Amino acid sequence: MGDKSTTLTGLVRGKFAPITPYTPYPMKLIGKGSKPYSILTAKCPRCHEGEMFVDSNPYNLRNMDKMHASCGVCGQEYEPEPNFYYGAMYVSYGYTVALFVAVYVIFGVWLDWAMWPTVGALAATLVGLGPWLFRIARVTYLNIFVAYDPEAKG
Repeated sequence: MGDKSTTLTGLVRGKFAPITPYTPYPMKLIGKGSKPYSILTAKCPRCHEGEMFVDSNPYNLRNMDKMHASCGVCGQEYEPEPNFYYGAMYVSYGYTVALFVAVYVIFGVWLDWAMWPTVGALAATLVGLGPWLFRIARVTYLNIFVAYDPEAKG
């Protein structure tokens, strides 16, 4: 029933899942091997083991933006070209807009707060989650360009 094709790993995929050299492994949605795992844990997008940031605490403001040059496990470069992370500003903007919409719906619509308390809640949320948003935007942007490879171990 329907077209079936086989990936490089021998797994059967549907007819709307083309085989390309860039997607040799089916993407998982949860756990190691998935994009959300790499993004939420700030792990290397290629091996999902190496740390991307020098300090794992985004609220240590002295080291918030300090990244390793490459993965200590698989050697993936974390800055593939100069000024690579300028594109992460667009990802950060998307995350911030989604966060603001969610906070506004919760406080302004659902809890029926007045305008200025809602603006205060928005500001407090942005200040509180700012360092985390900075990091998650960078990790997400790198994950867009680097695919998971379970065989990428040193």
